Parts: sequence; C-alpha cells; structure tokens
Amino acid sequence: MTSPAPVDIFVIGGGVNGTGIARDAVGRGHSVMLAEMHDLASGTSSAATKLVHGGLRYLEYYEFRLVHEALAEREVLWASAPHIIWPLRFVLPYEKNLRPAWLLRLGLFVYDHLGGRKLLPATKTLDLETDEAGKPLKPGHKIAFEYSDGWVDDARLVVLNARDAANHGATVLVRTKVVSARREGGLWTIEMEDEAGRRSTATARMLVNAAGPWVDKVIIEAMGRNDAHHVRLVKGSHIVVRRLFDHDRCYFFQNSDGRIFFAIPYEGDFTLIGTTDKDFEGDPTGVRISDEETDYLLAAANEYFARQITRDDIVWTFSGVRPLFDDGASAAQEATRDYVLKTEGEAGAAPLLNVFGGKLTTHRRLSEQAVDRIDGLIGAKGPRWTRTGTLPGGDFAPTTFEALLRSHMSKYPRLDPRMLRRMTRAYGTLVPQILGSRQQASELGALLGGTLTEVEVDYLMEHEWARSADDVLWRRSKQGLRFNEQEKAALAGYMARRMAQV
Repeated sequence: MTSPAPVDIFVIGGGVNGTGIARDAVGRGHSVMLAEMHDLASGTSSAATKLVHGGLRYLEYYEFRLVHEALAEREVLWASAPHIIWPLRFVLPYEKNLRPAWLLRLGLFVYDHLGGRKLLPATKTLDLETDEAGKPLKPGHKIAFEYSDGWVDDARLVVLNARDAANHGATVLVRTKVVSARREGGLWTIEMEDEAGRRSTATARMLVNAAGPWVDKVIIEAMGRNDAHHVRLVKGSHIVVRRLFDHDRCYFFQNSDGRIFFAIPYEGDFTLIGTTDKDFEGDPTGVRISDEETDYLLAAANEYFARQITRDDIVWTFSGVRPLFDDGASAAQEATRDYVLKTEGEAGAAPLLNVFGGKLTTHRRLSEQAVDRIDGLIGAKGPRWTRTGTLPGGDFAPTTFEALLRSHMSKYPRLDPRMLRRMTRAYGTLVPQILGSRQQASELGALLGGTLTEVEVDYLMEHEWARSADDVLWRRSKQGLRFNEQEKAALAGYMARRMAQV
C-alpha cells in the first residue's frame, strides 16, 4: 500500500514528543502521519516517575533555562488536561549531613518565583514532630520543606495527544515500524511494516525522528547512516508497594550518594518509589529492573520509613530508558535533561528534524519549537495554538474536577462510584460519550476485573488504538494492579475476539 499523496510531515515515534509534535503540527494546518513500532507510550513515556515538575534538583547543575521552562509549563499543562494532571505537595525532609538547609531554602525560593506560579501554593516549612507527614518516618526527622509540583498519568498524556492529533486529521499508525527512509526527488520515501508483515509506503515533505531511545537506531538502520552518536541512554526503574502512608502528599528524599528519589501515593492503595539512574547499553525494548536496582530502592526507602519493606512487599515494577542528549557528563544523574532539536537539509530538499532528550513537563514547548522549525523549512500554515488548547476530555476548569465527578455520579447514580471516579480521571468530560445512556452495571457488558468493563475496553480499542491486554492494563489504565492472571487472560481473549471481528 502506498499513501495517495505526500503528507507535509511524517513522524517516527509514538511517545510524548512524537505525538506532541504531530498534534501541534496538524493543528496548525499541516498534513501529518505518525508511525509507532509498538504501542503508543510503550517506551520511555510510560516509564517515568509521572511528575509534572520543574526539576528542583536540576538547579544544582545550573539548568536554569530548563527549570524555568518546566515551572512555567506546570500550570499550562494542568489547564490543558485537568483530568490526568493535578497538583501535589512534596515533602522534603532536611538531613543535616546532606545538602545544607540554606541551600534547600534558596533552591525552593527560586522554585517558587522562577516560573510564574499562579494557582499552585507556595513553599512552607513543616515541623515533622507534629505534622502528619512525620508519622511514617523514622524518629529524628525534625523539619521538612513542603512545595508544589504536579502529577500526570504519563501514558494517557501520550494517548490523548495522539487522539487530539487524529481528531484534527492526522493519521496515527501503531505497531508499524519504519524500516527505510530515503530522500527521492525532493521528498522522503518511507517504507513501513506492520506486525503482520504487511508492507506500505508513504511520502512526505519533511521527516521528524522522535523515536526516543531508538533515535540513533533510526538514523543508522532506517536511514543507512553511521554518524549517529547523539544520545546517552540512562535506565530508570521504579517499584510499587502497598501503601506506606495514609496522607496524600509525596516525599522527596535525598540519598547519601547524592541522588534523590520519590515516594508517591499511587492508584489509591499503593506507593510508587523511584527512580534509579544507571547508564544503559543495548535494545531498550522490554527493559526490566535489575536485582541491584531493586535492592537500591528498598534500601533507600528503608533509610527513611519506619515500616521496613522487602521484596515481598513489591506488587509491580517498571523500567524505562531515557534518551538524554550526550553532553559528556561523567555521571548518569548529572547528564542534562534538556532537549535538543537538530535539523538537516533545506526547504524543498526533504529536510529532517531529529529530536533528542526531553521531559513530560516540557513536551508541549518542545513540540511547539519543533513545529516552529518545521514551519521555517516547509512553510507555515497556521499560528501556535497549544498553549490554550485542551486535550480530549480536559475542557473543564483545573480546580473543578470534583464538580465534574459529582455531575457524572448524578447522571449515573446506579453505577459503581469507584468506577466513575477512575473513569473521570481517565476521560474527563468524555465519560458520557463512553457510557451513553446506560444506567445499570449489566448494560456495560461483563466486568473483566477491577472496575473495567467490556464497554470501556470497546472504547479503548475503537478510539485509543488499544490492541493487547497490556495496552489496556498498563498504559490506558493501571488496572493491571488489580487483575489476577485469570482475569488478564480473559481480557486478552475478549480483545482477540473483538479484533477478529474487525
């Protein structure tokens, strides 16, 4: 199969940068096609610590531009998707043998004033001997600093960017690998292969390589070049354990080795602990936590929490490989988290944009700057728009989530409130589109496990490109934490039967 006419932009990579660029570009009037070799957000973008944050620790490495941009983006992103993004308060206990108190106070003062904070509350000092945040900690922690950042459902952020791109007219292909990209007659000719082995071809005026940790691999294998040595791969792993504390704040802990890690309330009943920073070599596909990383995170948590945890407490782990731009830093945690955009070629000569690095928090700004570059090479068609645009389901005021949830509960009084809360967090104002006029649990099809029903899975397959049980359980939702093996197999069987009907 060959595309009938050249598109303006072909994007390789269905992570947060690729889908963000596709969304911005098609919204400005460009024709766009995107191909992802696995599922959307199946790489780095679903393996983050899931924070919308300025990066407090980056101030130590003088990354002021990155921190300023990230801080300024927190409330922009919150306003664009208040169902999947919301504020969190972070508790940073003071450790007298680590960073001095004056340095922490200075950093947090800069943090409060550098990014134009409007809705997020300011930093304050806590007495851990009286504040609830001190109760789960070992004795001896006297004060802490509490500051604001945000939480994001990272994989859903990617899917909603892709959904919005498609709503604006972009073609989004999942499980479709780019096997070759070459310049021919002033255009890019891109050959693709899907998971069934079917080949197809597309042509484009411009190519965007946003393949994340595979960005150099695309340059080498698909483009046939040997000059790709741009990224430093750094592996980050997390563990999820049963809930370690009852309040809804997070902890930002310092380790004696100079690293930091977080302990974050997760999916109601759990605590997320991470991350590690370890240089990585090899194929990032299917990367897993190592025994060494597991021991490191357990030991780090046990340094602070009174309740000691072991491997038996771990209910889930996940790992990802961050494609940091190789700036020659000596240690993985010191490598820049800033992004780098590199263009090649001239207008009319099939230009190329390679995207290196990036963060969830700055993906919109990265995308905006990338499309500005694209406009300069192939011509502008429309103005910037994403700063005030909302993602699907996010068209409500940032501080009114609970009001939206009450509206859904009023509309569906007989349905499980736990399901409605989870769905409102995932789909926002789109919940009535999924549930329609159904009022009884029996009208939603079988309950497949947790609070996931056949009606919701149908929606995910038809509108969010879900193809496998893992797509649904670990990226479109985190219901995998509540499914047993029998339920996972039943979901896989249901989806296979649905796929066979297509």
